[in-house]
Order: sequence, then C-alpha cells, then structure tokens
Amino acid sequence: MARHGPPLWGSLHTHGTPRCYSPEELPPGQVPPHLLARAAKWEQALPVALVSSLEATGRRRRQEGPLAETQCPVLGPEEVLEADIHQRSISPWRYRVDTDESRYPQKLAFAECLCKGCISTRTGRETAALNSVPLHQSLLVLRRRPCAPDATGVPVPGAFTFHVEFIRVPVGCTCVLPRTAR
Repeated sequence: MARHGPPLWGSLHTHGTPRCYSPEELPPGQVPPHLLARAAKWEQALPVALVSSLEATGRRRRQEGPLAETQCPVLGPEEVLEADIHQRSISPWRYRVDTDESRYPQKLAFAECLCKGCISTRTGRETAALNSVPLHQSLLVLRRRPCAPDATGVPVPGAFTFHVEFIRVPVGCTCVLPRTAR
C-alpha cells in the first residue's frame, strides 16, 4: 500500500504548486540534484545496494546457461556453510530486480520466498508445519507524475513532477506458524 506525501522539499514554486519539468529539462531516469541531496540515502538501502550485484550475477548466469533457483531447495549442512543468509535460511529466498520507469530509484531488489512452507532442520526438506512469508521494509521513493506547467491545469505531454511515496519492499523471508490449525 503506497502512501503519498506532500510535494517535495524545494520542488515548489513560490505559489505552492509542484515544479513541473519538461523532458528537455530532465531526461528519463534523472532526478533534480536538489531532490537527491535532501532525499533518503538510497544507495545505502538494501533494495538499492543489491541491484548492481544481482544484475552482474544475472549476466554471468546467462553466459553460463540457465539454472536459476526458483524452487524450494533441499538443504544439507555441508551445502550451507559458505552460503549467503538467504540460502541458509529455513525460509530461503531469492532476489529479482523490479524495474519501474516512473519511480526513482527505477530498479530495486525484491525478495521472493522459494518455499510455501519452511525447511525442516531435521530432514533438510520442506515442511508444511510452518509458512514462509516475506518481510517488508518501507522505502521512500520519488514518483514521476504528469503535470501542467501553467494555470490551465491541462497536462502537457511529457511534462512531469515528482511526489514522495512510501512503498513496501520485500527484503527477505521468515517462518511463521500457519494461521489455520491442521
């Protein structure tokens, strides 16, 4: 669920209306520097920081051939000693890059649970005694919206403004008890 905030700091004209940019002023994917200077430190947020390594891993996998892990794995103790936390979890997940052209940052890493249940620590196999659920982080993003650069209120093709929006980003998975008794 997204929550919309007030117009961004420094993006207002003196009349109190959001600043309207033309495509010539600000090409797609660009954000005014004054908004970046005062906005959240995106590069430090996990969903942003992971994108470059995920894209590099994706390029290597395409060169080596297909075998993306999209199923609930069977875990053995010897396999997880050197693995990352998302692979050692009894509710393992993988990351995918979510791209949205009207959002800044345009690319974010979203976690996807690999199991419906959780992995038993005894057998290393999935069990339905527990459920895997995503954990979410609220992240501030900038959203491009069409706008009217003059008082007519008629949007001009290609003209846009920025609005603050908080989105829920899945960052990992955890095990929980099922809501219904079995």
